[in-house]
Amino acid sequence: MLVTPHKVTFSGKGKPHKSGNQKTNRSDSTPLEQIRVVIADDHPVARQGLSAMLASMDDVKVVAEAADGEEACQLYYQHSPDVLMVDLRMPKKDGLQVVDDLMSGRPPKPRIIVVTTYEDEEDIRRSVKAGAKGYLVKVANCEQIEAAVRAVAAGGSLFPTPISLKLMEAVARPELSKRELDVLRYIAIGKSNKEIGVVLYISELTVKGHVRSILEKLGAKGRSEAVAIGVQRGLIQALQ
Repeated sequence: MLVTPHKVTFSGKGKPHKSGNQKTNRSDSTPLEQIRVVIADDHPVARQGLSAMLASMDDVKVVAEAADGEEACQLYYQHSPDVLMVDLRMPKKDGLQVVDDLMSGRPPKPRIIVVTTYEDEEDIRRSVKAGAKGYLVKVANCEQIEAAVRAVAAGGSLFPTPISLKLMEAVARPELSKRELDVLRYIAIGKSNKEIGVVLYISELTVKGHVRSILEKLGAKGRSEAVAIGVQRGLIQALQ
C-alpha cells in the first residue's frame, strides 16, 4: 500500500503546518542534541552546497557524504544518521535502490529525504512507495530544506504542495505492471510486437494483450501517444 502522501505540507511561505520544532531521537521519546545527516549525491558541488546550507543550522551536523549509492548504504550503517538525504540518479545504485535496500535491511529503518532535479510523477510515486519521508527538488530554498530535515528527523514526513499534488495524481491513475513497463520501453525504441516477444520470451499474442492494457491505462490512442505519455510521467526515459 502506498504511503500517505504527506503528514505536513508547506504553507505559502514554505513552512510546514506542524506545531513546534520538537526534535526526537530514533525512538521519538527524548530530544535530540543534534540532528545527524548523511548526504548522498554524485555531484561534488551539489553535496558541498547542501552541506554548507545545513551547516548554517546550529543543531544539524553533516556526519558523512557519499558519492554513489553503494557508499550511501555503507555510510548509513556506519553512522546511523537521523536523516539520509539522497539523490535519485547516482552510479552503482540509484536513489530508489538505496531507499529499497535500506528499508528492507537491518535496523534502524532510515528516515530518507529525496533531493533531486527530477519531479516526474513516477519518480515521486516510487520514492514514496519505497519509504521516502520527504521529496525536494534542488531548487528548494533554505527554509524548505530546514523544514524537511526537522520534520523527518522528528519522525514525520514533509512534501511541498506541488510534490503532494503530483503524488495524488499519480496514485489516482492505474499503475502499469513491471511487464507492461518493459513492453512500453521496447515500444519506445521501435520494436514490433513480435520482436518484443522474442526479447521477453513471451508470445506475440501476450505482447498484444500487454499493449492493449498499456493504452487503456495511459488513456492513449496509439503506441506513439503511449510513449509520449510515458516520457511525460517519467515512466520511461526520453530517447536521446
